[in-house]
Amino acid sequence: MGRSFAFIAAPLLVTVYAVIRILDGLDGERGPGLAWMTGYLAFLAALLLFVPVFLDLRRLAGGGAFATWTVAAALAGTACTVVQISVDIVIGALAADHDDMRAMFSDVSKVPGMDIVVYTVGPVLFFLGLAVVFCRLAVVRAVSVWRAAPVVTGALILPAGPDLLPVAGALLFAGLAPFARRVARGATAHA
Repeated sequence: MGRSFAFIAAPLLVTVYAVIRILDGLDGERGPGLAWMTGYLAFLAALLLFVPVFLDLRRLAGGGAFATWTVAAALAGTACTVVQISVDIVIGALAADHDDMRAMFSDVSKVPGMDIVVYTVGPVLFFLGLAVVFCRLAVVRAVSVWRAAPVVTGALILPAGPDLLPVAGALLFAGLAPFARRVARGATAHA
């Protein structure tokens, strides 16, 4: 299983987060509570699993400067998103109600640089890095265009809005899951 597990679990956990997010909002507001915490913990786990995914994708893209810089940018975006999700988890755990959450998020947004680095620009590096590395894989023919298309589409849908997360998660799963076997074979060949 090893590293190949991440190629299946990361997009599945994005989808789990998306479904929980929808369920949490059925009463008209999201958080705080069990659904909020469970969803964000699933998303945090997904982000952490994307780290080995990016490292394997760099290798599959042939390494080199372009793949390395692309993955470095994607990992920086992952780190920013991990900070964002961690803040959301802490606020969800500490807030007594939705109004309390709103006030806490307002306080966080007043921290200099937090809004732009952690909530705006930083996470975009994750999405763009994922899309670019898959375009690179298609260009060097490490993967067919039709195999890259769902991941690129899913990565570009992710920043469009949280309501599209279930679609993005399904697309990421469709494109990433086949790599699990490929990475496992590569790990066995190097053992």
